[in-house]
Amino acid sequence: MASSFSSLVLAFFSFVLFLFRRGGRRIKPSLPPGPLPWPLIGNITDLRANELWLLTTQWAKRYGDIVYLHVFGQPLIFINSPAAAAELMEKRSAIYSDRAPLIMATELCGAGHMVAFTRYGEESRRQRRLMSRGLAQSRIPQYHPLISASTRPLLRSLLASSGRDFVPAIRRYAGGLNLNVVYGLEATRDDDPALLKVEGATDLLANHITAGGGLWAVDILPFLKHLPTWFPGAGFRRKAAVWKEMIVDSVDFPFSLLKASMNAGTAPPSFCSTLLQELDPAAAILGIEEFDIKWIANSMYAASMDTTIAFTQHLFLALLKHPECLKRAQAELDSVLGPGPARFPAFEDRPRLPYLDALFSEILRWGVPVPLGLPHRVTQDDVYDGRLIPRGSLVFANIWAMLRDPEVFLDPERFDPERYLEKVDEETARRRDPRVFVFGFGRRRCPGAHLVESSVWLMLATMLAMLDIEKPRDRDGNEIEPEVKFENSIFRTATRFAVALRPRSDAALALIEEAT
Repeated sequence: MASSFSSLVLAFFSFVLFLFRRGGRRIKPSLPPGPLPWPLIGNITDLRANELWLLTTQWAKRYGDIVYLHVFGQPLIFINSPAAAAELMEKRSAIYSDRAPLIMATELCGAGHMVAFTRYGEESRRQRRLMSRGLAQSRIPQYHPLISASTRPLLRSLLASSGRDFVPAIRRYAGGLNLNVVYGLEATRDDDPALLKVEGATDLLANHITAGGGLWAVDILPFLKHLPTWFPGAGFRRKAAVWKEMIVDSVDFPFSLLKASMNAGTAPPSFCSTLLQELDPAAAILGIEEFDIKWIANSMYAASMDTTIAFTQHLFLALLKHPECLKRAQAELDSVLGPGPARFPAFEDRPRLPYLDALFSEILRWGVPVPLGLPHRVTQDDVYDGRLIPRGSLVFANIWAMLRDPEVFLDPERFDPERYLEKVDEETARRRDPRVFVFGFGRRRCPGAHLVESSVWLMLATMLAMLDIEKPRDRDGNEIEPEVKFENSIFRTATRFAVALRPRSDAALALIEEAT
């Protein structure tokens, strides 16, 4: 009897202890909402390569600020509000600043040291320090003469492309400007070797390696990288071998020309030459910072090229649809430059051109160059608003949705530069400023934002001051409506379309001819 009683007491206390431990155990938060996944493969059928930002914005309306998906177990998080982006990617940037381990781009194609792909750690911190030093806002004016000198010849190239695809002219302009600013190299011919090498690698990265979102089968199934190149289905390895040569050559070749000119004492001031002259002696002995500068230089070229092309395409699309915006901007420019115009725009004119600045901001908002940004990777489990964000998640900032928030932007789909001329308080102005969003977040925000903005702003001012922009016409004189698609899932660059460009006046034509 005593034995039975003791057994009952022991069982009772064991049960109480079980309940206590169970009650004290932390309950793991649930995942954020999102589309229902398929077993094993997850949401791969929900994703698409073209205009993914439109689909994710639909999810934002249905599921809220944070949306969760997975592909073969790889968690994907889409952040759809400025508040969530600020909290996670800014305030918690210590754990949200890594990049995805993209095996195809980094290991196989050799782009692992490019700023966009560098994993968060000592190398990425060194890169950021160097870029912040060389591209500080206080240093940008030293590049203004180079930007001005490169912008004016662009006009002649654009006039030559009137009625045809204008992207080659923009690509040549952006490429030449970047070679000059970054390396101090002047490309005097369209077939300049440095220009061709860097431009070819940039096109390769944007339109082949990362065009489908940057994810290849080998990124999801890493064991595939060990397949022999002759093995069926290993064509990606054969491509990668060729592409790696192109990328490494595009990094080494212009940098070697720069070093040769520095050794000869003939190098003009540039981003690279300035940083090389300021090298820390200890780091210089090890060659660490020089290696970083070489890869940073190539990264700057690639980022600026795609942003400039995307901005110009959206500029032309907007002005073809809204010629009244073009006329108003030209009237403002004439009031500052003199009728004709009497001269080219200069950076010093910017404070007197508020409508042009508003137009610049609206183009950035309406035609976001990188609508989903480049994905960050979270390095530990995190919780936001009671929802779990698993370690290793790829985190996308849905900039497209943020800059189309109807609570911030009245009629957000409408192109309306005047929204930026309204008097608002400082907090509202920040919430509406596209620059806060389009250049990234936290420790991955683009350090070259001030340089890119300066060059693109002057390009905008110069083109509008000197050129009329119209729809091309067919043989019968009928206007041809631009028909465009957006097929790149990272950069919002359009399929090619044509515009009709002509000098605004004889005075404008004379200035263009004198400048080239």
